[in-house]
Amino acid sequence: MKFQPQCPAPTTADDRILMAHGGGGKMTQRLIEQVFLPSFSNPALDALHDGALLELGGSRLAFTTDSYVVNPLIFPGGTIGDLAVYGTANDLAMCGARPLYLSAGFILEEGLPMETLRQIVSSMQQAALCARVTIATGDTKVVDKGKGDGVFINTAGIGLVECPSQIGPAAVQPGDAIIVSGCLGAHGLAILSVREGLEFESPIVSDAAPLWPAIEALLAAGVEIHCLRDLTRGGLASALNEIASARGVLVRIEEASIPVMDVVRSGCEILGLDPLYVANEGAFVLFLSERQAAHALEVLKEVSVSSGAVRIGVVEEGVRGSVVLRTRIGGNRVVDMLSGEQLPRIC
Repeated sequence: MKFQPQCPAPTTADDRILMAHGGGGKMTQRLIEQVFLPSFSNPALDALHDGALLELGGSRLAFTTDSYVVNPLIFPGGTIGDLAVYGTANDLAMCGARPLYLSAGFILEEGLPMETLRQIVSSMQQAALCARVTIATGDTKVVDKGKGDGVFINTAGIGLVECPSQIGPAAVQPGDAIIVSGCLGAHGLAILSVREGLEFESPIVSDAAPLWPAIEALLAAGVEIHCLRDLTRGGLASALNEIASARGVLVRIEEASIPVMDVVRSGCEILGLDPLYVANEGAFVLFLSERQAAHALEVLKEVSVSSGAVRIGVVEEGVRGSVVLRTRIGGNRVVDMLSGEQLPRIC
């Protein structure tokens, strides 16, 4: 008897989510809501913050984890190593926590040049010094050639919460001002320029940097922070949509106020990308009371990582969970979540 090959079972919509490449948009949101939360739901996880806020021995801690699969491993302005350190430390900072300790798990592909690994580890060392964190524990695994794409890095981070109030979408109020810490899109364009062999008139380098110094300065100045989000996968647009949806408010932003370097804007136009959706690794969005907005801008401009901070919009009552952009010519357009991701493998 001959065995007939079985045809693959037809895929459902949920199956196609798992088969799709990328994240940072509607697909990732559906995975979280339909697969992970039903199994893992608990108060710390259900907040869907950049990290879990935990009470331990009278201290408030922030705990986060992330995985880094960027391609290429080395790019203008950084490597997968310093990206892993800054990205994890920045998730803690977005919880109002001073980053303290990190773990680092390396999945190494057989045949990876030792010089490449040394460069990545060296960059992590320098990033840890810059971010003032300690890589306290780690792990190494080696997989067969063709199974690991060079290096994957998984991290976890612990920080001490220093913000006296709860930071998150629940604290956002109609009338709040919205501030971004600096120019958008540099990291995503830096990755793409190497991956596709593109050259621009001016070099584009990743903006990867530690964000805690800016948050620390705000707290020291007595600024009451309502919500923070770093603008990684999915960029500013995804961050604003997540916050607007979670809080049930209308977020209105001004295109003319959004800072994008000319070379990044030109690169996005050539490639058909919208800089609002392009990833950043050294920028964040801040929600706070209107009465403190001017003071917060003064404070941020004194810190190098946020010296380009500008106000870009306001929170309003209106169509719940929506983001509206006022264009340069005076029209309005809805800024929605991406169904996929513009640039896969950017972190």
